Amino acid sequence: MNPLPEVPPADDLTADWWQATCEHRLVLQTCTGCGHHQHPPRAVCVRCGDTTRLGFTEASGDGTVDTFTVVHRAPRRDLAVPYTIARVRLAEGPLLLTRLDGLSPGTEPDDAGWRIGDPVTVDWVDLPDGRALPVFRRPTPRRPTPADPR
Repeated sequence: MNPLPEVPPADDLTADWWQATCEHRLVLQTCTGCGHHQHPPRAVCVRCGDTTRLGFTEASGDGTVDTFTVVHRAPRRDLAVPYTIARVRLAEGPLLLTRLDGLSPGTEPDDAGWRIGDPVTVDWVDLPDGRALPVFRRPTPRRPTPADPR
């Protein structure tokens, strides 16, 4: 993976989200008034306008590729190219801007074989300060067990 990106410090709105990343937990800001999940964290629920019933709930970490682009000219010299930036729609609904990591078998690094609609699952890149960044990979195929004949 590339050198780590510059990451903003936690603030009053994002502190709980960043704390969860320290434990490799993906959480979403959730309004207990209307049940809406949103990301990034905000001071107001974008669905109902409530400002007092916002908290965080655990997300599944599963999603689908909504759109992506392969970066061939990095904004910094220390970033190796190509790499893939994507918008992932989480199973809970919100969109997350992130990186996609991993290649499809038989593909080159500049064509990782990603397609819109591909299923993905969260993985983590640790930061020196203890926080982590969510990145998304293809799900690991499950091996069938005698109790699970898939």
